[in-house]
Amino acid sequence: MPPPAAAPPRCSSLPPCCDGDGAFVPEPPTASDGGGVSRRTFLGAGSAGVALASSGGAAAGGTAVEAEDGEPGDAVPVRFTLNGERRSETFDPRVTLVDLLRERLGLTGTKKGCDHGSCGSCTVHIQRPGDAAPTRQLSCLTFAATLDGAEVTTIEGLPASVGAQGEALHPLLEAFLRCDAYQCGYCTPGQIMSAAALLKEDPSGGGHAGSREQVREWMSGNLCRCGAYPNIVSAVRQTAGEEPEEDPSAAVTILPPVDAQTSRED
Repeated sequence: MPPPAAAPPRCSSLPPCCDGDGAFVPEPPTASDGGGVSRRTFLGAGSAGVALASSGGAAAGGTAVEAEDGEPGDAVPVRFTLNGERRSETFDPRVTLVDLLRERLGLTGTKKGCDHGSCGSCTVHIQRPGDAAPTRQLSCLTFAATLDGAEVTTIEGLPASVGAQGEALHPLLEAFLRCDAYQCGYCTPGQIMSAAALLKEDPSGGGHAGSREQVREWMSGNLCRCGAYPNIVSAVRQTAGEEPEEDPSAAVTILPPVDAQTSRED
C-alpha cells in the first residue's frame, strides 16, 4: 500500500482559517472564546436564533401573517383619486405606487426603470390635500399608503385633444410623434409626464421652456438610454409654442455616399 500523499505546502498569504488549498478550516476552541465556543460559532448560532424567532413570531399570529384575502395582517385602507376616478384600496403599507399601478391596477403606462429614483421613467403627477397644484413625483419612491385623499395622474390620465388624423392625443404626445422624440419608447411616459409638469411649474405662466438649455435643466431628472434628448427638447419647446411645429430632422441634409466620403476625407 503506497504511503499517503504529503500535504501541499501552505500558502503564506492565506488567513489562519484556510488550508493550503484555500478550503475553510473551523477555528479550534480557545479559552478566550468563552468555554470552547468560537466567535464564528457564536455569531452563526445567534443568526439562526433570530431567524427562528422571526418565523415563530409570524406563525404565532404576528402582523406579517397573511390574511384570508391575501393581504398581510397590517394592511391599510387608502382612498384616493386616480385619473379622475375615486378609488378605495387596501394593501400592504410597504407597497410603492409604481407597483400598485402596474401590478394591481393594470396601468402599465408608468414604467419601472431603475426602481431607485434615478431615471424618471415612473414619473406621475400627485396633488395631496393642501397642495396648491399637482407636482411631478417618482412613483417608485412613493409609498401608496401615503396617498390618502390625494389625486394621482398617470400617463393614461393626461387630458387629450383631437389630433390632425382624428386621434385623441395630448399635445405632448403629438409633439413626441412629430419630432420622433423616442426610440425604444420605454422612458417616453416619464418624459411626457415630466414635460407636462414643466410647462406649468413656472409661476409666471410661461413654463420652463424659454430656451433649449432651460428645458434640458428642468428635464435633467429623466434619462433616455437611447439618446433622443435633442428631439425631446424640440417636442417640449414646440408644445410650449417656442419653436415651429415641424420635424427637426427635416433640416438635416443627408449626403450621397460619394459626397459623404469626400466630406470625411476633407
